[in-house]
Amino acid sequence: MLDLKFIRENAGAVKHAVEVKGVPIDIDELLRIDRELVDLKQRVEAMQAERNANAKLVPRATPEERPALIQRGKDLAEEIKALDPALRAHEDNLKQLLLRVPNIPHASVPVGKDDNDNVELRREGQLPAFEFTPRDQVDLLESQGWSDFERVARVSGSRSYLLKGEGALLEMAVQMFAMSFLAGRGFTPLSTTALVRPETLVNSGHFPGDEESVYKLEGDELMLAGTAEVPVNSLYAGEQLNAEQLPMAFSAISGAFRREAGSAGRDVRGLIRVHEFRKVEQYVICRADEQEGLKWFETLLGNAEAILQALELPYRVVQNCTGDMGAGKVLMYDIETWVPSEAKYRETHSCSYLGDWQARRTGLRYRDETGKMVYAHTLNNTGIATPRILVPLLENHQRADGTIHVPGALRPYLGGRAVLGQPIR
Repeated sequence: MLDLKFIRENAGAVKHAVEVKGVPIDIDELLRIDRELVDLKQRVEAMQAERNANAKLVPRATPEERPALIQRGKDLAEEIKALDPALRAHEDNLKQLLLRVPNIPHASVPVGKDDNDNVELRREGQLPAFEFTPRDQVDLLESQGWSDFERVARVSGSRSYLLKGEGALLEMAVQMFAMSFLAGRGFTPLSTTALVRPETLVNSGHFPGDEESVYKLEGDELMLAGTAEVPVNSLYAGEQLNAEQLPMAFSAISGAFRREAGSAGRDVRGLIRVHEFRKVEQYVICRADEQEGLKWFETLLGNAEAILQALELPYRVVQNCTGDMGAGKVLMYDIETWVPSEAKYRETHSCSYLGDWQARRTGLRYRDETGKMVYAHTLNNTGIATPRILVPLLENHQRADGTIHVPGALRPYLGGRAVLGQPIR
């Protein structure tokens, strides 16, 4: 969330962010409730001060004066009590509105409505030039006996997947490669749960607003997170961080669950859009300095690109426009990887800088060099997400006989094998 003082003093900038990000919130309404709340608090404080002063007069009052003073004290107590419901209602309303206020986008962010208005920054890698008719992901998986979409659908419903044999080993190899790669770049590896309390999704900024995409475990007050960002962001919730420990950089692997509400009929075939997957997430807590935050943004982006380069996959980097970057983001880039069967790039990574918007919700604070308590800045980026990355990996590295070339970076995690699968007759 944004600092309330900042909203008061920069209402125009906040309203602009609301407009360009398409967030349904009325900042004038928020400011009206804020003013009314301030007035209510001042009235209560004035009556409490009068009540305290009145109480001090009672012991010194004459017998004739004392009854009136006592009655005045009772009247003030009743008046204060009568204002309490309005005070609490205004506090609750203001809190809920503050949770919906979007962050201010960086000056470089293009204004746009949705992903159609994102801006391509550059392309990397060479697109494959096949001398044969390439197969798509499902054909490759089924031809090698590496999947069983029909049986797993009977077990788990639509948008589920099952990988077998070398297909399963390939998925695990990609995950282990990404974790090892990031550990080598100084990121602390974490293996974490996807089970989280509802407040962690408020802390991360997914609530309010994204409730329909989250699986809820009825009766347990637990939910299933769609990214390790959610549990990792709350590991230090409410704690005073040690400034000397910053920055903290993590590579966290976890299960991930998304209901994909609102995406009915989209990408239902194969591994593109499934309800349950595995994800390696980069997550950073750094000092409250935009320059440092932007430097970390480039580091996270560079890590993701280096992973794709090691996997020998062509990709492009796009800058997300205001309408496609999410309420909490200051800056966001997507990486899209080439999918030959569709002759287009598909989003496989997202890199986000959130300033102190997320840390304020979570209570991630530290004392700066002046001794002032400030909120840290947070960032996150996909390291790798499976099984989605297997789509471009399989399709770009397929050979004419249906076998799959294994990039050198993955071979140590696959027993040294350079090729997976058997020739398809």
